[in-house]
Amino acid sequence: MIDTVAAPPAVQRPPGRPRRRHRVLIPLGLALLLIVASLVAHAVDQPDPADRGFLSPVATGDDGGSRLAEALRGQGVAVRRETDPLSALLATRPGPATLFVPAPELVHPGTVAALADLPAGSRLVLVDPSRRVLEGLGVPLTPTDRRWATRAIAPDADGHRCALSEAARAGTAAADRQRYAIPTNWSATRCYAGGLVRVPWRTEVVVIGASDPFRNDRIDEYGNRALATGLLGGPRPLVWLDLDGPTPAPTFGDGTDGAPAWSPSPADSAGSKAGGPPGSGGRPGRGADRPDGGQPDDNRADGRQPRQNPLWAAFPVWFWALLVQLAVAGLVVVLWRARRLGPPVPEPLPVTVRSAETVLGRARLYRRAGARGPAAETLRAAARDRLLPRLNLPSDTPPAEVADRVAARAGLDPDRAAELLYGDEPANDQELLELARALDRLTRTVATRPDHPTEGDPR
Repeated sequence: MIDTVAAPPAVQRPPGRPRRRHRVLIPLGLALLLIVASLVAHAVDQPDPADRGFLSPVATGDDGGSRLAEALRGQGVAVRRETDPLSALLATRPGPATLFVPAPELVHPGTVAALADLPAGSRLVLVDPSRRVLEGLGVPLTPTDRRWATRAIAPDADGHRCALSEAARAGTAAADRQRYAIPTNWSATRCYAGGLVRVPWRTEVVVIGASDPFRNDRIDEYGNRALATGLLGGPRPLVWLDLDGPTPAPTFGDGTDGAPAWSPSPADSAGSKAGGPPGSGGRPGRGADRPDGGQPDDNRADGRQPRQNPLWAAFPVWFWALLVQLAVAGLVVVLWRARRLGPPVPEPLPVTVRSAETVLGRARLYRRAGARGPAAETLRAAARDRLLPRLNLPSDTPPAEVADRVAARAGLDPDRAAELLYGDEPANDQELLELARALDRLTRTVATRPDHPTEGDPR
């Protein structure tokens, strides 16, 4: 009769491998971080019309317009800079002129309607006006699609012929960002897929939905320079409305004595005599450029820009934003990988270590990493290495056959033997401990009774 040991207590079959939530949450978090960083970098890279120096004829920064003003003066265009809307309107009174408004959103709603009240033959050029500005002017245009970034396209990219000679001469230009729709019953010129529209209103109104052709950093790309100088140049003098912030509510005249309705009040006229232009209330430092192209006398328009770090100015803004984004992503990866550097790997020991210390050290590593699966597989592999030679089985024996032979020798149920030798990962440390004890009893039982007689055994 074969002696057998009692079967170990039944171990509850663990459920499937627990889901590691961090393996899903960490990639999603990184993707969300990259998206947010991209949005922030895009917002930083886009110019803000409310920023000081935006499309200013005296600003030399990337978003300034000094290079455009220089190009216009080189073509013989008289460029006059004004920092007050009413002063700019008065500057257009002697005759036909071009009024350039690069930041129409900063113009007070009460002054917007007066922008189109220019002498006959004048032109009003607006950069990226909103629906509020267009409605204030009464121009029959409606903002429609807006792109993520400005695109350089041909004037007739949408299949419609562009009848604006300035755009036709410029060719491909970066004018397609904000598009505008024209009512079907209105005769208007549409170019660059709706990014540039000319409307024969009380004054010729030209609306362009992108600031790129006028900016210092993009004026030399494609046909941007030709488009910008074409829209603002010509025989008419140019009045450049340079605003450094939202304008206050205007003070209009009463329209008597033949004066236009938007003329400044007598108080404003007195202020002009006190050292400020009309509409400034006598505030010094709000004057216009001198007609000869010299620098104005006010503090903001003295032509001097704040000193900047040369290293910061050596690279574009998007480069620094990308550098910060990569640094943040690298920091997140370092923090993520620092928690767990990966599964334990075997490597040769430089010194001789006692087996008990090796087992204890490896067990502590498994426990610290929570690697119950690799620990259980190590125990099962060691048990199989001891059992297969005792059962005279090769190492590539199918698991079902190994389980049957072990069950027959130890007096266990085949399913129980298969679970011990090839089961699932333990769900907790207690199940791992019970598995280790059960494998130890199993190997001791089978190892005491070989399947074949060995030398010295009775036959």
